[in-house]
Amino acid sequence: MANARISIDALSETVMKELNQYADVVCDDMKEAVNSASTMVRDQIKATAPKDTGAYAKSWSVKKTKETANALEVTVYSRNRYQLAHLLEFGHAKRGGGRVAAQPHLANAEAHGIEILEHKIMRCMTDG
Repeated sequence: MANARISIDALSETVMKELNQYADVVCDDMKEAVNSASTMVRDQIKATAPKDTGAYAKSWSVKKTKETANALEVTVYSRNRYQLAHLLEFGHAKRGGGRVAAQPHLANAEAHGIEILEHKIMRCMTDG
């Protein structure tokens, strides 16, 4: 739309059309940013999770929770070892007394994922 001439009557319609096209492009880019950030979080959790047998680390997955035309919600979760997540992250009491030390691995991945997602969204908005 470089040097097109627009009448005053058609100005609002043309502006709305351009804004809608920009919104569509940005929404697609943001959805891709959410997908890549969630995959990165899953991979970081897998890499930093405590490994006894390795089943806990392998159990982490990503699923789309909700998707609309202009929004995407994803969940990073443990498929079958979800009961262990908070015990490993924060530590827990032993049966005979004492405590098991915490092995933080979720909070770091979450914080890094938020940082990456914010960076990618800012890049989408400026490059859009």
